[in-house]
This record gives sequence, C-alpha cells and structure tokens, in this order.
Amino acid sequence: MEPVEEVRLLVLAAQREGNRALASELRPLGLTPSQGEVLRLLAERQPLSLSGLGALLVCESGSNPSRLVDRLVTAGFVHREVDAHDRRHVELTLTDAGRHAAESVALAEGRLHAWIAEAATGHDLEQAREFLRALVTGRGAGNAVALQAATATNTDPATNPKPPHRPGH
Repeated sequence: MEPVEEVRLLVLAAQREGNRALASELRPLGLTPSQGEVLRLLAERQPLSLSGLGALLVCESGSNPSRLVDRLVTAGFVHREVDAHDRRHVELTLTDAGRHAAESVALAEGRLHAWIAEAATGHDLEQAREFLRALVTGRGAGNAVALQAATATNTDPATNPKPPHRPGH
C-alpha cells in the first residue's frame, strides 16, 4: 500500500471511529453528532443566522443546514425567529432544553477529546495538526474548522493569507 493511500484510509478510519464513539455518547440524548455540533455552536456563539451557522459546520455541508435546524426546532432545542423586516434573515438561539442538551453534548465531546488525547500521548500532536490543516485548507470543511478556530481565539480569518489553490477546486 502506498503511504498516501494509507494516510487517506487512516484519516477516514479515524473520522469514522470518532463519529461512532460520539454517536454512541449522544444516542441516549436522542441526538446525532451533527445535531450535537449545532447545539455546541449555538451554545458558544448564539444568536446565529442560518448562514452563519452553515459557515461554521464541519460535520455536514454548511450550504443549507435548514433540515438539520428544523429537526432541532421540532425537538424543542432551538428557537428560530424570522426578522420582521427581512424574512430572509433567520436568527437561531437555544431554548432552555437546548442549553441543557448542549451541556450534555459538551460532556460527551470532552470524553471523546480525552480518548483522542490518550491516543496522542507520545506523538507530536502539533505536527499532526499542521499536516491535517494543510490537507483541508481552502476546502469547505477545512474553512469551517478555520472559522471555528478563528472565532474561538478571537482572530480574524480575513487577515490570514489566501490559501493556495488545491487541485480539484
């Protein structure tokens, strides 16, 4: 097996195992990992517009998170308010039930992060992060990670240099 093929498969395997572990943690709450990400993002950054939420989503395509949000509204976790002056603008906030669910999501993610940290013991995590950033820079999910990281550290992603062109995009 070529090294780059093995890297591709290992990245895919790590993503699947992490997603399975998180799904197992969230199942008792009746939530999927994608729904958990929405709740976490709203807990950290609410209120968010639908497009603002979409730009931050990593677990799903952020182009149209309407159905994902619809399910959370129906479940009573998210409140959606349409602007009276501009019906195209929708503002999303957590309900009380959503805040409680977001706290449970944060605990589940904390357990997943502890598992990852344990597996990373003795390895150069910064080097791995740099490689993975290089792999996804300028792509949809990579842009969402960069935006989440920038807003978490209060840096402006607009001031970062333009990412290099990636084949296929």
